[in-house]
Amino acid sequence: MTRSSHCPYCALQCAMSLTPAGARIEVAGRDFPTNRGGLCKKGWTSAEVLDTTDRVTRPLRRVDGGFEEVSWAEALDDIARRLRDIRSSHGADAVGVFGGGGLTNEKAYQLGKFARIALGTSRIDYNGRFCMSSAAAAGNRAFGVDRGLPFPVEDLDDARTILLLGSNVAATMPPFIGHLAGARAAGGLVVVDPRRSETARLTEDGGGIHVQPAPGTDLVVLLGLTHVVLAEGLADSAYLAERTVGLDELRREVNRWWPERVQEVTGVPAAQLRQVARRLAEGRAFILTGRGVEQHVDGTDTATAAINLALVLGLPGRVEGGRAVSGYGTLTGQGNGQGGREHGQKADQLPGYRKITDPAAREHVASVWGVPPESIPGPGVPAVELLGMLGREVKALLVHGSNVVVSAPDAAAVTRALDELDLLVVCDFVPSETALLADYILPVTQWAEEEGTMTSLEGRVLRRRRAIDPPAEARSELWVMRELARRLDAPGTWSTDAAEVFDELARASAGGIADYSGLSHARLDEGVAAFWPYPAGSAGTPRLFEDRFAHPDGLARLVAVIPRLREPGAQRGGELTLVTGRLLEHYQSGAQTRRVPELVTARPEAALQIHPATASRLGIASGDLVEITSPRGVTRARAEVTSGIRHDTVFLPFHFPGAERANTLTEAAVDPVSAMPEFKRTLVSVARVEEVPA
Repeated sequence: MTRSSHCPYCALQCAMSLTPAGARIEVAGRDFPTNRGGLCKKGWTSAEVLDTTDRVTRPLRRVDGGFEEVSWAEALDDIARRLRDIRSSHGADAVGVFGGGGLTNEKAYQLGKFARIALGTSRIDYNGRFCMSSAAAAGNRAFGVDRGLPFPVEDLDDARTILLLGSNVAATMPPFIGHLAGARAAGGLVVVDPRRSETARLTEDGGGIHVQPAPGTDLVVLLGLTHVVLAEGLADSAYLAERTVGLDELRREVNRWWPERVQEVTGVPAAQLRQVARRLAEGRAFILTGRGVEQHVDGTDTATAAINLALVLGLPGRVEGGRAVSGYGTLTGQGNGQGGREHGQKADQLPGYRKITDPAAREHVASVWGVPPESIPGPGVPAVELLGMLGREVKALLVHGSNVVVSAPDAAAVTRALDELDLLVVCDFVPSETALLADYILPVTQWAEEEGTMTSLEGRVLRRRRAIDPPAEARSELWVMRELARRLDAPGTWSTDAAEVFDELARASAGGIADYSGLSHARLDEGVAAFWPYPAGSAGTPRLFEDRFAHPDGLARLVAVIPRLREPGAQRGGELTLVTGRLLEHYQSGAQTRRVPELVTARPEAALQIHPATASRLGIASGDLVEITSPRGVTRARAEVTSGIRHDTVFLPFHFPGAERANTLTEAAVDPVSAMPEFKRTLVSVARVEEVPA
């Protein structure tokens, strides 16, 4: 029987049909507004991970020299006993929980509940901190709400101009580029990227403009664009007066960033800045940001500057004929990056995007959970800080849907810290690099083996449906949490039925910013277009901000931001700036995509993109083995000499483990507002390595 579902990878959540064929499933694209029947390489090959040869199918316990299979009862009894002992000796906050943006809404919700009332710990965060946190912080302070796209993605089809900052969608979510076709045809696709990426190449042949700033200077580019809009009288004065506050302070700050000064800092020609600003002011324009401008220590300010530009132009909330005709949005990366942060995985949030410090929020959620409000711990710490506590304040860690050994900054330090834990438990379906360090690996179900929901980059809640039976010993995380909660004598109810858990989530979210109370699995199975907020009795909210913003006064905040420019010699590490990212065949840490032969064959090893002039100066040719060095360690890769990158910049995918691990090099420095790590600006040295013949 063919089942309708969605791709297990990125937040575009392309629709697909899954048809069982013996022990496997066949995948086909399904017509849907986001992907219109198309899939990328990862989507077409997604079923291959279901029966990968190293699939974890039974609980594994660490023994000398490897792992041994044990029963579920034996594993869970021992884990519960050790958790009790650690809490008794060191306190509840000695147990940490690290979640993932790929978990279903049900599992993300239950994980936050499990951490807080079964373990009693505040120490929970998730890998979405590495992905969406800066954009979320900027959206909250400007609009009063954080939803990746505050309009359906198909509204982009009619755009005349799209300014895309720091996102290589042609490689990371290829079906998305169909929504750029209108802007390309009008010559209005503007891509800001230090690389001539696959997306930047879409601007060639009259399709638009490629803006190529020095890495880490995107904030200054945005200040310069806003300066031009205000100085040349291109701002929407009526919109600013009626719908925003903070213009005077913003104007004073951007007055300092005239185009010629911006050119000196960023390398972007002043004439090009004026060209882009004037183009945006012509109307039917959208501004979209991605990780390239957000994964910085000033990522929140950079995303804020993009929102400021959109507000000065009067773009957000413009709706005509039932469609957004302009706007601002940010492109969520992970499959459930949006829903994963709304319902309790973040250190400071309760379900419904409620603040954990809000007494009313605590009381409401406690009533749903059946516990006293005072029993819910206060805010925890964000991911990088949590990982830095391992082996010291935090003695045990439970990991769900994340591979921090590859994905975290300063990954070698994280690896060492994991080794110092008294207990590491990893729920996964493959032996990821993190799982291989665990005391217990617990086998869990995959996307096509379970029921649940996901929330896409446009805030659309989607149904994930079971199409195939999992291995006999694999269990849903919902079951694992129930069994551990029972052994820990936790209060409340712990259903293993995803529909029942969603109903509880809906009640817990009721009245919150991300209100799902009008939804259920049954309602979603009717095929409704379910954009949150979706209060009971409503038809949802496909387009935010048409009438008001989410602050109590209904007005958006223009927040003046000041760039923190790196002084020459202020940071040690090397002469080149390393930027990390993803390629077409890659997804996150590679735990899935490195197990698909077609994808591995296409990109079998790490490649460092380097400019020809830089390569020549360093004596490097394409195909040479090179070492990339930062104060934190050394990584090896093959040189890929290309004119599609700035001479002062190199690029490395963060997909590979071991000696090719990019995050060996990156620093655990974070944005002070969002706690987003600095993944996109690492100073490195590059040198050719003499290879010894085999």
